[in-house]
Amino acid sequence: MNAIDKSLASDINLGLLLETLAGARDLPLIFRYDGRPVRPGYHVTEVKAGQFSALDCGANPETWAEIFVQLWDIEEGDRMHMPAGKFAAIIRKVSEHVQLDGAARLTFEVSDGVQPMQLYCASAPAIRNGAVHVDLIPRAASCKPRDRWLVEQAQAAACCGPANAVTCCG
Repeated sequence: MNAIDKSLASDINLGLLLETLAGARDLPLIFRYDGRPVRPGYHVTEVKAGQFSALDCGANPETWAEIFVQLWDIEEGDRMHMPAGKFAAIIRKVSEHVQLDGAARLTFEVSDGVQPMQLYCASAPAIRNGAVHVDLIPRAASCKPRDRWLVEQAQAAACCGPANAVTCCG
């Protein structure tokens, strides 16, 4: 079974992305997914916000807010990658009509118009080589009770290691 390495993704929120873009308005914004950058002609075709309520596989109620940004990865003429400021302006325009929670989970939906749309979470934006780069990592299904248990186990191991045994395991 191939598992996606979740340590690569940071599940950033819209607020963090916009905060980074504010200081780099004129730089190209390049999303990278499936081992390659989006093409320079990409479009932001839709931004939507949702409030979700669910019951996970352990019968635990879950609620969260999520913002979806849909990217259409196409080549279009001699266009360059979208400037970070233009992306921020698109989000600002959407926020005039749709309530966007800056702390909401951010999900990208990406398609080239031929392949089915895929869901991605985003790494923290990084400015390098004169551009803002955002790596998109496939969003995998998971078992939330198991994920919580793994986090608890990791915290217990970190807390109860030999160096911390006296302070937190006693």
